[in-house]
Amino acid sequence: MSDIPEIPLAERAAVPAIDTVFAAQRETAIALRTSTAGMRIAKLRKLEAAVLANRGAIYRALAADLRKSEAEADLFDILPVISGIRHARRHLTSWMKPKRAAPTMTMFGTKAQIRHEPRGVSLIIAPWNYPISLLLGPLTSAIAAGCPAMIKPSEMSPACSALMAKVIRETFAWQEIAVFEGDAAVSKALLDLASDHIFFTGSPAVGKMVMTAAAKHLASVTLELGGKSPVIVDESANITKAAKSVAWGKFTNCGQTCIAPDYAYVHESRLPQFIDAARNAIAKMYGNPAQSPDYCRIINHRHFERVCRLIDDAAAHGAAILAGSERDAAQKFIAPTLLTGVGDDALVMQEEIFGPVLPVLAYRDLAEPIAAINARPKPLALYIFAKDRARADRVLQETSAGGTCVNASMLQFGHDNLPYGGIGNSGLGNAHGFYGFRTFSHERAVLEDKFSITPMLFPPYTKRVKQMIKWTVRFLS
Repeated sequence: MSDIPEIPLAERAAVPAIDTVFAAQRETAIALRTSTAGMRIAKLRKLEAAVLANRGAIYRALAADLRKSEAEADLFDILPVISGIRHARRHLTSWMKPKRAAPTMTMFGTKAQIRHEPRGVSLIIAPWNYPISLLLGPLTSAIAAGCPAMIKPSEMSPACSALMAKVIRETFAWQEIAVFEGDAAVSKALLDLASDHIFFTGSPAVGKMVMTAAAKHLASVTLELGGKSPVIVDESANITKAAKSVAWGKFTNCGQTCIAPDYAYVHESRLPQFIDAARNAIAKMYGNPAQSPDYCRIINHRHFERVCRLIDDAAAHGAAILAGSERDAAQKFIAPTLLTGVGDDALVMQEEIFGPVLPVLAYRDLAEPIAAINARPKPLALYIFAKDRARADRVLQETSAGGTCVNASMLQFGHDNLPYGGIGNSGLGNAHGFYGFRTFSHERAVLEDKFSITPMLFPPYTKRVKQMIKWTVRFLS
């Protein structure tokens, strides 16, 4: 096949109506079925070049939407994208090769393989908290798998949304990759389409709406959601390391991270030491957070009020505020906040916090946090801090989570050879590396008959055929 023809930049910028783009992309999807690894790698190179060429614009957009520093933009929005693209480029030829499936006893005389073919037109709905990496990451996987894509960035991060629309329209033809900005009405219009696959990143509540919309067309879905990701700090843990890692994971991006530690269980014998170490870690990372260039802001006033309500409700239910809680509505600023003595009836223990607030809970026996975690919906992440390997293994064996780090937080996201995704209420399906490629691919089973005995078992079922079938059931199954 020939690749999608090059379209002049002026024509790319004028994206037609959603239905027109969808119809064109359905045609593109058929053409891309025979795209080679070389063609897809060339597109990945274009995407990488576009990201690097717009690095300064990305810094400015993230600063405008989230007051994010350049360093944090590099670490969490640019590095994951570039790393993911380069990883896909290195391994794509191998990923695309048909995989041999060894014959079973009953299939002796056949040859079988698994072929990864593109799912087709894909809809990617991106969130506002990491509006670059969580948009371009899935797009990388879609390109690698040979899928055209329709992309909806979040209207809640308008500067990044506008930038991504501009970059993608300047880089790709809309017949292959198109961006649609707008509010929930645009999302609904896109979800009404009979897409072949939908990749959504956001809250569990909206994820259920996406899944309902997908069901109308029996489209496959990947849901990257969230929830309350717990931490367990065992009495054997290196408390200083644990506190630093938890504070970094919690307060990066002002707590607006789907895999951020949501709340922490700390062994009662180490609780005072952990609190002191967490305070020190916050002070070392941010000094005066209100003036720190490295501390982000809440995305908008609605979420600012929501997080403030969680803090105030916890205090009203008897929680002690051991650090932070200072706020500035005009700046959408909430200081890194540590809470203790938080009861299960407080809102902060019932809702995903998604802000710079860390409830710290004491426990006496490891069975207590394990039981409490298992009583909640399965989290996107679970973090364990322990030098005692047996205790860490016990937590791994007796709980369930999308992903887990031992003696670290959030690092699982950056590992391109690990599947990234949730389970149950925290998500469905996986992303990153080969797992992202597989998400946008259909694993097609192909069997070729060479000299199997199956034709000998066809009707009419004579006495001899029946004997052969019984022999087959007895000896080959």
